[in-house]
Amino acid sequence: MSSIFGKLFSISTWGESHGAGLGAVVDGCPAGLPLEASDLQFYLDRRRPGQNKLTTQRNEADEVQILSGVFEGKTTGTPISLAIFNKDQHSGDYSEIAKWYRPGHADLAYDLKYGFRDYRGGGRSSARETAGRVAAGSIARKMLKLANGTEFLAWVSAVGNVSGEIDPSTVTYEALDASPVRCPDPELSAKMSAEIEAAKADKDSVGGVVTLLIKNVPACLGEPVFDRAESLLAQAMLSIPACKGFEIGMGFEAAKMRGSKHNDEIYVENGKFHTRTNRAGGTLGGITNGEDIICRMAFKPTATIGQEQNTASRTMENGTLAAKGRHDPCVAVRAPVIVESMAALVLADLFLQERAKHGLF
Repeated sequence: MSSIFGKLFSISTWGESHGAGLGAVVDGCPAGLPLEASDLQFYLDRRRPGQNKLTTQRNEADEVQILSGVFEGKTTGTPISLAIFNKDQHSGDYSEIAKWYRPGHADLAYDLKYGFRDYRGGGRSSARETAGRVAAGSIARKMLKLANGTEFLAWVSAVGNVSGEIDPSTVTYEALDASPVRCPDPELSAKMSAEIEAAKADKDSVGGVVTLLIKNVPACLGEPVFDRAESLLAQAMLSIPACKGFEIGMGFEAAKMRGSKHNDEIYVENGKFHTRTNRAGGTLGGITNGEDIICRMAFKPTATIGQEQNTASRTMENGTLAAKGRHDPCVAVRAPVIVESMAALVLADLFLQERAKHGLF
């Protein structure tokens, strides 16, 4: 099983949804980066469960501990070990799932591949695994913020059939924090909340779209042809549980356009190259061009729902299952900070690769 991501700035995540805890080991972070547990906790608090009635009611503080790699408030250049201990597991909720496979979940695939699975909340296939990614990504985003002023901002732009136009330049963390669904538009946020409430009342779930904006992106990041910036971003996003789609710039809309309308006009101002539009989404030929990166991720409805569904058992019997446990009726609501963190890990790794080529460490 692969749990390592990145080359120079790499992470290895560990732990299960209902185990003693989970976390990550960060390798390759330069020495001298100011770092406190509070830097990580800010983002973990945005991901943690039980924030409001639209998310799972599992009550985890997700308090992170830095076990190694930091001394007197600065990174030492050695591996940084991060741990988050579970405190509110209800493993008994999953006793029936020991026998029956949940439709739409990873249960069957894990059992077919490994001949064994942790049925308590899905083990490593649970979205709880992403807590370690957020903790590690917080270090990556701090490094990029100090080095380049790079900022990562993601929000929910659609829930089910509810969507609307949102101007990325108007999105702020303050606006997102005011919304239970992490949507910066108050009117749209209310409609999304109603859509999620309706699904929850039906013991069902609903999908959503998360939009990511990365500002102050260094130019020249990306290693064609296989480690293109957008290729690695796509890999990172599609590794997030329930993420089923990725597009950058105009994405699939570009297929409906002519080149004369899609191409971004280039001009020079104050000795720098710029584009008048950003339909490419911040990359050209797999290399960042200095413009903002804009991309969108589609998240499927939560697989585990309370409705009775037809399924099969490990002993190859046909039957039905109404899953128990505490689950998000819309996983997209807690996905924005995970999306930001994975993007930060990608760019941090590419940033260090680019510096290394020029002899800068």
